[in-house]
Amino acid sequence: MKQFDLQGRKALVTGAARGIGAGIAQALAAAGAAVMVSDVLEKDGRDTARKLADSGARAGFVRLDVTQDDDWASAVASTVAELGGFDILVNNAGIEITSLVVDQDAGDLRRMLDVNVVGTLLGLKHAFRAMRPGGSAGGGGAVVNISSVAATIAFPAIAGYSATKSAVDRLTRVGAMESGKLGYGVRVNCIYPGLVPTDMGMRLAGDVVAAGLWPNAEAAIGDVIGRTPLARLGEVGDMADAVLFLCSDAARFITGAGLPVDGGMGM
Repeated sequence: MKQFDLQGRKALVTGAARGIGAGIAQALAAAGAAVMVSDVLEKDGRDTARKLADSGARAGFVRLDVTQDDDWASAVASTVAELGGFDILVNNAGIEITSLVVDQDAGDLRRMLDVNVVGTLLGLKHAFRAMRPGGSAGGGGAVVNISSVAATIAFPAIAGYSATKSAVDRLTRVGAMESGKLGYGVRVNCIYPGLVPTDMGMRLAGDVVAAGLWPNAEAAIGDVIGRTPLARLGEVGDMADAVLFLCSDAARFITGAGLPVDGGMGM
């Protein structure tokens, strides 16, 4: 459908070397966007970019530690220079460190805050600077932040992660309001993914078992499915399609919104 066509759009996706980020990059490329893959995992990131290019997409890779202001400035400049513009940012990079509240390590909590919250806010900062009138791209655009169903439910052993993903939701809404009030022309939305059996998702299942909350990973996953009205785990494609929608003209009058992509788990 025409409103989902991203021909001519230029996207930067963080944490795109593998997992959900790679799936999002693939979906954007399949819809016609040129895509800059970014990650700290250089080999995997270059491999993902190469696969996109082999499929006929215009794609590149840039190393990006989302916690570093200078890395963001360089990544955005590279995107504009190599792709010829910049009008889509997907703030996907994130980490999850499982811990019961009574065992929470301050260093682990700060790491999650740094990547999940600081990284997302720096992405908004540099996207706005580039996309707003007079910026290096200057044509407006769309930002999609990746929050989590953890921002909408009380699930044990992820208090710190839940807090950071709740912050992503708030950053989304304030960013959307600022963009609108200041005339930047940038829509800002987020999605709340449910559990997806990527490396990160399966590690969480093992971690909650180690915390003594479930007898085994199968029981933990079964409990998640049992809490989900659609009765299955999420798939990478489910998340990628939701991001594609929010980046497209089909969502042209949507900003400041959080879209659950969790099979109903968080309702």
